Amino acid sequence: MNEEKKKINFFTIFKILLLLGVLVFMYARFIGTRFINIKEYAVYDTNLPDSLNGLKIIHLSDIHYGTIINRKNLTNLVNKINLLNPDIVIFTGDLYDESIILNEKTTKEIIDCLKNIKSKLGKFAVTGNHDYSNNSFSDIMNQSGFTYLQNTSKLVYDENNTALEIIGFDDAWKGNPNYNLTLSDNYKIVLVHEPDEIDNILPLNVNLVFAGHSHGGQIRLPIIGALYTPNGAKKYKNDYYEFDNTKMYISYGVGTSILKIRLFNQPSINFYRLYKS
Repeated sequence: MNEEKKKINFFTIFKILLLLGVLVFMYARFIGTRFINIKEYAVYDTNLPDSLNGLKIIHLSDIHYGTIINRKNLTNLVNKINLLNPDIVIFTGDLYDESIILNEKTTKEIIDCLKNIKSKLGKFAVTGNHDYSNNSFSDIMNQSGFTYLQNTSKLVYDENNTALEIIGFDDAWKGNPNYNLTLSDNYKIVLVHEPDEIDNILPLNVNLVFAGHSHGGQIRLPIIGALYTPNGAKKYKNDYYEFDNTKMYISYGVGTSILKIRLFNQPSINFYRLYKS
């Protein structure tokens, strides 16, 4: 009789655990991947020029178009960005997923959405490792009104003619980043896909670094954090790090890769307000 009770208890526990596992998976697949969150950050920097005080930057990353992100999702995302009335919009790579076929229809969908993003001082982008799955990235970015930065920099001037320099590096995994750039004495913002590249960027003495790639692990657990992150986001995978005079912020992105799930880690864009402290 006791043996029978033990068997019944075992199968009851097994069924409960199985049901919980199915429910968690369904949540992570169909709810956790929806409802784009806006993560707001106040960035304080004594080196910020006075006239740039209050500058608003939107940071978008890891769309992985064609996985869970489609035209409807991307249109919704663009509307959210425009409501925030940003001064600058940055994109740190992985526009589409390497698992999809980027045909003419898909390309047009992406361009039609991204070109509607409004930004006072400009839109800037760098490649991610998935963007090397075809040769369309630079054309899509240019047709969408983004300045594509590949081991180059761009001086941007506000209405008071105050300059800041935006630097973009090629993807470290599939591309060929060149960190031997001669930079100006202006306030400097770096765009890079893999956050672990910060160790190569710090000698440049820049003010801000924005990265993506980690996805925040897609699956995050309380206290533990990210369960797994890809190469290039092993050392630095959380949302914020500070190194002397350089701050780095990582976007967890809006799409998914490999597994179409997100747990305790909603799709998100980052919204920064820069203040002279």
